[in-house]
Amino acid sequence: MADIRVTKTHAEPGETSLAVSVPPENVRAAEERATRSYQQRVRLPGFRQGKAPAAVVRKKFAEDIRQQALQELVQESWRAALAQEQLKPIADPHIHNLKWEEGAPVTFELHVEVKPELQLERLGGFRLTRTVPAVTEAQIDAQLNELREQRAPWTPVEGEKPKPKDLVHVTIATRENGEAKDPQPYQLVLGEGRAIPEVEERIMELLPGETVDATVRFPADFVEEAKRGQPRDVRITLHEVKRQQLPTLDDAFAREVGDFESLEALRRAVAEDLRAEAAREADARVRAELIEQIIAANGVTAPRPLVERALSVYAQAYGVPEERWPQFAQEFRPVAEAQVRRDLVLDHVMEGQQLRATAAELDQRIQELAARRGTPPEQLRSSLEKAKRLRDVERSLTEEKVFAFLLSQSTVEQP
Repeated sequence: MADIRVTKTHAEPGETSLAVSVPPENVRAAEERATRSYQQRVRLPGFRQGKAPAAVVRKKFAEDIRQQALQELVQESWRAALAQEQLKPIADPHIHNLKWEEGAPVTFELHVEVKPELQLERLGGFRLTRTVPAVTEAQIDAQLNELREQRAPWTPVEGEKPKPKDLVHVTIATRENGEAKDPQPYQLVLGEGRAIPEVEERIMELLPGETVDATVRFPADFVEEAKRGQPRDVRITLHEVKRQQLPTLDDAFAREVGDFESLEALRRAVAEDLRAEAAREADARVRAELIEQIIAANGVTAPRPLVERALSVYAQAYGVPEERWPQFAQEFRPVAEAQVRRDLVLDHVMEGQQLRATAAELDQRIQELAARRGTPPEQLRSSLEKAKRLRDVERSLTEEKVFAFLLSQSTVEQP
């Protein structure tokens, strides 16, 4: 077999392009192997399984054989490229400009996202400030009111127009030539932004049982760009209004919320949770400040290919429609760039200091999370694996180790 020829055609931080040429004899050999594989697997009329002539199998399954051979050739070429160029890919390569003509070499391009080489001359010696704001009585009261709202029943309201925070049952239809079309029922809490503002304003003008025809206009910042600022003729019918009846904040409420003997005990627990959250936020701010100082001190930049990859991940996670991609990319590019710079620094330190979460540490973290949720650890691990979130937990543990190392190299002051 002749050697597969791999030539680097382009390289920039975060991306490499390679031209691949597979000799004809390698192509023929791959096609023969794919043909034999199909011979062994397929059944053809008039032949026992595995006994159909190769020529018949090739004719019957020509495209499938070609695809299997191509897949083998690409994998073989990728192994050759990895060995030759000493690449550190962060994802599978993309194939472009494939050319396959009978008797000629198969040629294509491999576009590979790679981990860029990073030089960090300074990792420590920074001064940081960790500030944990005191928890106020107003914050405790606000948290208690949220608990009241979570447990407040919805009670029907008769003879009153709805107000913000009321739950309404409405039917909204579009109007064309004075006729209502495609009526749709909705249940929504006014003020939560589920309906456009002008629709909510019209709803709040109605009594239960009333209907109004109106022309409303989509806001200028509406999600669907084509509808921004556009008018829409609608017919709105208000069927029902419900309002929450907040429970009295007393000892009985505290016992209903949890294992608290009094309202004062509940207040203490809420205050403790708020202080813990304030401490976590302070730690997060210190970490973010430290990363920014390391980035500034070492001139770390975000390679364009990795930024584009991060933007793609964000767009998929948020379900951004394809037509909104350019605007989304423009708005979120600074976020993606910051995330890429952060990950580059953390990965560099992780590899350089050999800091990774161990299997035992991962097991312990899963047990802690399971205890908080009141579920068996095995069940939580299974659900995390199914949702492909186990690596996120492992990554979180690894980052804790990396930050512990980085913070030990600097000074953290607490006023």
